[in-house]
Amino acid sequence: MNEQTADLREIVRRRYAASALKVTEGGGPACCGAEPVEVNDNFGVALYTAAEREALPAEAVAASLGCGNPTAVADLHEGDRVLDLGSGGGIDVLLSARRVGPTGKAYGLDMTEEMLALALANQKQAGATNVEFLKGTIEAIPLPAGTIDVVISNCVINLSVDKPAVFAEMFRVLTPGGRIGISDVVSDDELTPAQRAERGDHVGCIAGALSFSEYRDGLAAAGFIDIELTATHAAADGMHSAIVRAVKEGPARRPR
Repeated sequence: MNEQTADLREIVRRRYAASALKVTEGGGPACCGAEPVEVNDNFGVALYTAAEREALPAEAVAASLGCGNPTAVADLHEGDRVLDLGSGGGIDVLLSARRVGPTGKAYGLDMTEEMLALALANQKQAGATNVEFLKGTIEAIPLPAGTIDVVISNCVINLSVDKPAVFAEMFRVLTPGGRIGISDVVSDDELTPAQRAERGDHVGCIAGALSFSEYRDGLAAAGFIDIELTATHAAADGMHSAIVRAVKEGPARRPR
């Protein structure tokens, strides 16, 4: 990793650590950075149903920083093993754990100590026993190959400094027939990287976003098939929150 990408990763880490501390200290939600923002229809907790919010600890809900609700599109089943990349305060991990039941398992991966501490506290408060939080980066997932049925992520891959590595790692940890159900920010193909940067910074989930074609090509290069990208709502001019689905070829594992 060169100095520029290392610096960018550290900026992301610091900003999200500050977001976790703000929630821990009783502040309001923050989206894509440390500064609090009003919850709206584009980011954060408003993208979850009232029933989902009410079923979880308030701190997990307050720490929601995403641009979608991946658990709503990931088609989770009893017995599935789920991995959430960039799990933050744990909202998507805890929702996944409820869906996969006691025979399944939900993993959360985050590089930020403060977010992991918040997630562990939320897990304890929720009484979730089929959950495990891991420290690490999404470019080097600390799990063996072929151990995950579904990978989810909520507005995190756009923050990565090495997206091909993320796609390759998702493919590696998935079982044959495994799938991804991701929410992320994606740009129109016509926008150059410079034009994306004009619409928002990297930590703000905008400048680092891939275009639709770049996303599709990156997943295909990693080996994924049945790739679908569906825009859901605007994140900025020419930038969209989108649902990303793809499959690792092979027979799907039957839930236990």
